Amino acid sequence: MTVTQPSPPDPAGAAAGSSADLPATAWRLMRRFVDAHGSSEELRERLGLGAGSGRIKVLFLLTEQPMTLAQLAEAHGVDRPYATIIVDKLERLGFVVRQPHPSDRRSKVVSLTPAGRDAAALANSILSEPPPALRELDAGQLTELIGLLSLLN
Repeated sequence: MTVTQPSPPDPAGAAAGSSADLPATAWRLMRRFVDAHGSSEELRERLGLGAGSGRIKVLFLLTEQPMTLAQLAEAHGVDRPYATIIVDKLERLGFVVRQPHPSDRRSKVVSLTPAGRDAAALANSILSEPPPALRELDAGQLTELIGLLSLLN
């Protein structure tokens, strides 16, 4: 079944004559696309992680190296109590373990279990899969889109 793509919005009409509104229009359309084609529901269902995306980010952070709770909180941009809540959930799921820090008896080091590594790999696979709407674009459209997005990075 072929899905009919809506016509692209007319930037001139959307901006009501003001080029200053064009970045806001582009941003709104990009966010709408990402929100409409997000993978959070599939991640929740397949990994049992609940509603927060913070757990996925912690899994990804821990694939790089084991970390203390303080390091995780800083790397994730959250406070230590929230990092503890995330780690508690991941520990209950069997995705992480806490072990004594080798040089600081007051700290624990959090690391992935084999199940946690598998969960991070599955999450990466799910998040890496382009939505069908992108697959429906032709090579020229994709090349143009990649070129434009490359300018932003």
